[in-house]
Amino acid sequence: MSNVHLVDHPLVQHKLTLMRRKEASTNSFRRLLNEISMLMAYEVTRDMPMQDIEIETPLETMHAKVIDGKKVVLVSILRAGTGILDGMLSVVPGARVGHIGLYRDPKTLTAVEYYFKMPGEMGERDCIVVDPMLATGNSAVAAVERLKELNPKSIKFVCLLTCPEGIRTMQAAHPDVPIYTAAIDRELNSHGYILPGLGDAGDRIFGTK
Repeated sequence: MSNVHLVDHPLVQHKLTLMRRKEASTNSFRRLLNEISMLMAYEVTRDMPMQDIEIETPLETMHAKVIDGKKVVLVSILRAGTGILDGMLSVVPGARVGHIGLYRDPKTLTAVEYYFKMPGEMGERDCIVVDPMLATGNSAVAAVERLKELNPKSIKFVCLLTCPEGIRTMQAAHPDVPIYTAAIDRELNSHGYILPGLGDAGDRIFGTK
């Protein structure tokens, strides 16, 4: 599983365990996802582009580095991607935001696009695609494929959970796209859900069924 980055920091793993529990409320699930997203952002943005600016300290003028946030695009796969997006924006508030609307056909498990909106000048931007679950991998593959039509400088994929099947599907289609995840679970069930997983992330974020 080359190009897969497991973010196994103790704080991330502790919060993920709390999220997995079936008795976790919508409020706590959403809050924990936000906190994990901020923690994962530390690893995902490790090689983020920077720029030099001139500032005044209390003592003198100096050249210092700041994140070139305007060159970063956080791309949320709707609707569940919003849960990770909010946390990442707390860390990188200058990032632009794009949205890809996909739903999974319940019979074929393939991804169907219904919405696509990105910032301009994508050829100059580094993209971070976010979605809590990389399960079958079909939605992630479709999202990245669509994004590549705009020729961004780079693409990373960030999820909370994944499994061997999802990783294989993603890497077969997009071996150049690194995957960042907090856990690699055992397998998919016949309905395309990750086991042991945490259920439907979108439903648990928004309190729907």
